[in-house]
Amino acid sequence: MKPRVSIVIPAYNEDSEIEDVLGRLSEAVQLPHEILVVVDSVDDSTIGPVEKYARQDPTASVIVNDVGPGPAQAIGYGIDRAAADVVVVTMADGCDDPQQIDQLVRLVERGVVIAAASRYSRGGQQVGGPFLKGLLSRLAGLSLWGLARVGTRDATNSFKAYDVDFVRQVGVASTAGFEIGIELVAKARRARLPVAEIPTIWLERHQGMSNFKLVSWLPHYLRWWWFAFGSRLPVEEIRAVADRRGQP
Repeated sequence: MKPRVSIVIPAYNEDSEIEDVLGRLSEAVQLPHEILVVVDSVDDSTIGPVEKYARQDPTASVIVNDVGPGPAQAIGYGIDRAAADVVVVTMADGCDDPQQIDQLVRLVERGVVIAAASRYSRGGQQVGGPFLKGLLSRLAGLSLWGLARVGTRDATNSFKAYDVDFVRQVGVASTAGFEIGIELVAKARRARLPVAEIPTIWLERHQGMSNFKLVSWLPHYLRWWWFAFGSRLPVEEIRAVADRRGQP
């Protein structure tokens, strides 16, 4: 049976901790699904635990990204290999609420191209995490919501559902960090395509270390923040315009 949602998880040396995340996903998601855990190397310590888990739950598999290192490349690689018409991106550290995946998928099936889980809408919350990172994320999200009218208050959150046809039309240019989340929101806005959100509670990872690199990734995020303010473009032109350094 073709899955209704492909769940893409970028992972980096998560070891056996990934098994708990996979277990919670399988328990929470009721729609027919596949889980694609994407790593950058055949030596990644995530691979063994995922393969072990997959012996009891064949919806899960691990794939090795051969495009380039980093979460942006891994997410794009996973979307390219999705079997479903809707993809949900979620993190390997368990910070996202898997019980919301079905709701996000159904929003896309109803006609939005992106359904975002928002920490900054009424009922949403961010629990923990570095202060500066959270502050910049909130400022970026709320300014895009109020000024660029992108349809979500939390453009930078990676926990989103995407219409796969939309993503493949506009392309993914991101190469650094988790910029893909804000990139696709900005592209949807330029195409004047609908984006929706639901509130979510994000919890700081309780084990392991985050690989978020604020200083080196910030210019890439700013590129897409600025891109969102441009004039309307036909969908088929979005990719070419974005390739010109993301200027409006």
